[in-house]
Amino acid sequence: MPKESRTETPVEVDGHHLTLVNLEKVMYPRTGTTKAEVLNYYAQVAPVMLPHLADRAVTRIRWPNGTSEQSFFEKNVPGGTPRWVRTVSVPTTGSRSASGEEGELTFPILDSLASLTWAVNLAALELHVHQWTVSKQGRVRNPNRLVVDLDPGEPAGLGECAQVALLVRDRLAKDGLECVPVTSGSKGLHLYAGLSSTGSGPAKRRTAAEVRDYAKEIAEELQSEHPKLVVSQMTKARRSGKVFLDWSQNTGAKTTIAPYSLRGRELPTVAAPRSWEEIEEGAEDELALEHLRFEEVLERVSDQGDLFTIDA
Repeated sequence: MPKESRTETPVEVDGHHLTLVNLEKVMYPRTGTTKAEVLNYYAQVAPVMLPHLADRAVTRIRWPNGTSEQSFFEKNVPGGTPRWVRTVSVPTTGSRSASGEEGELTFPILDSLASLTWAVNLAALELHVHQWTVSKQGRVRNPNRLVVDLDPGEPAGLGECAQVALLVRDRLAKDGLECVPVTSGSKGLHLYAGLSSTGSGPAKRRTAAEVRDYAKEIAEELQSEHPKLVVSQMTKARRSGKVFLDWSQNTGAKTTIAPYSLRGRELPTVAAPRSWEEIEEGAEDELALEHLRFEEVLERVSDQGDLFTIDA
């Protein structure tokens, strides 16, 4: 079979020279969305997205041949990564050498338009981050936010997730935590609450394990109060028609899709910050809340600015 031709487009971003490849490649076959359009989306959304990527190790999911073909996770920076891309090496018990010693992962930190463009040029449609950050010296800090992943079990959908989101919002408010909703662009909803180094009680910044345990307590409490709607166990057989409060996303090794990231699905949907008014409407009418495509997100950012505002 003939080798696929490769097109190259040299650009300069933030003073760094990059070669964008295959801009005409279709990344989302159903909509015909090209790599050029994907790069354009990330360039336009960068002013509101980059602050939420700041100081966070990024795991990428790459679709070299578009979303109708195979994808792969990538944690370590690949060979040929430019020296100007900031990286951080993190010890991990999940990566073992042949000798049985602990290993480490070296992640990129996408803290500029140039590094964001570099990653997306490698067909990284999805960008996933931890809830912890790193210092300029590369030291891992305690998480500065809590996340609750609301995952619906069929036939439950976004409407049920919106109902549960309101329950979580009110419960967290009792502990002095304000949360922000994000439709994940996949199935469910994510709720984020900022944790402060100067806070107290649940709002205080703690270890990832402590934040995870607190989120689990909330999930179990809400399951006890609303057993027909909420489930806190990971067993999929228990999720039918209910919403799973995935507290485990706060575990130090786990990542969640970054706000404003595209999703590698059939349609170019986005993990989109939403208003509580939208969630309340979705709880009343399941047809009132849908996942947003990238064009809609750009329009919203232009009209409303960044809705993902948490105190941390």
